[in-house]
Amino acid sequence: MPVEVPAAQEALLRRMYEIFSTAERDAFIPHCLAPDVNWPNVADGVRLHGHEAVRAYWAAQFAAAHPLVRLEGLRLDEEGRRVVALVRPGLRDATGEHWAEESVEHVYAFGADGLVSRMDVRRP
Repeated sequence: MPVEVPAAQEALLRRMYEIFSTAERDAFIPHCLAPDVNWPNVADGVRLHGHEAVRAYWAAQFAAAHPLVRLEGLRLDEEGRRVVALVRPGLRDATGEHWAEESVEHVYAFGADGLVSRMDVRRP
């Protein structure tokens, strides 16, 4: 029988995706990401560390365009240790919203404090 995503982790991730494309995202960082979070910069193929690095990365993304991410589902990974979010990336511009044809997976690890300690991106 599959194990469900822990309620606190599910609630935190759902809230993260709700606020990502809003002005609330910067203020929410300390409430969702561990201070030493390990986060991917997919475009440059590097890892970011800490709140300020993630905040600067997101600011650069929003300066270039308006990224969107639609949460399509949550489950535990094969080992039952990390939470896998199936998401559809998109972008909003003057002509409206444009969504990618394929979904991707955001894979989250959580620290003892209940906050996201690492995020990885992979193809389903």
